[in-house]
Amino acid sequence: MNRKRIGILLIISISMAVVISVYGDIFEGSVNAQIPTVSLPTVTGSPQGPIVSVRRDADQDSINVRSGPSAKYDIIGVLIVGQTVPARGRTPGGDWIQIFYPGVQDSTGWVYSPLVSISGSIPIVEPPPTPTPRTTPTIDPTLAAQFIIELPPTRLPTFTPPPPLVIPTFENEAPQSVPGGIPIGIVIIGMAVLGVFGTLISFLRGR
Repeated sequence: MNRKRIGILLIISISMAVVISVYGDIFEGSVNAQIPTVSLPTVTGSPQGPIVSVRRDADQDSINVRSGPSAKYDIIGVLIVGQTVPARGRTPGGDWIQIFYPGVQDSTGWVYSPLVSISGSIPIVEPPPTPTPRTTPTIDPTLAAQFIIELPPTRLPTFTPPPPLVIPTFENEAPQSVPGGIPIGIVIIGMAVLGVFGTLISFLRGR
């Protein structure tokens, strides 16, 4: 059994040597054809131009990206605090910065400059035209007339003054003196003295 195995191994080895010797040049040529003959460029870091980054001391966690350099333009996206994007230009006053913002028309957006930090020199670019309102508010005169209520002028009644107030007067009919010309006050005082005197006599008798 060992001799048969050794013989089989020798036959296989000889066959492989023959195949390699015959087709070795073909294999080597196919491998060499895959090796590029031109020099590949080496990727190295290069400046990306002016960039802007959202300030970390901003009051909000993100800032709006608008379609133009004004709050009148539509909001097309946001940038979060610390995010960095390439800058393309700025307005003549420098209040708004044009940035590269993929995913929108022309891959361009605008951010308010006090909310970002600027690195590099940014050229001045021409801002887009001022946006026009999507709808112009109009008032239908017929519909508005239904809500206008006109009150006809009415004449106020003529003021008639009331009659004068008549205050009645009453005469004092009470007698001021008793017959004989004695004033009533003296009579009352005398009766009071008699009453006190009578009370005193009754108190003394009781003792």
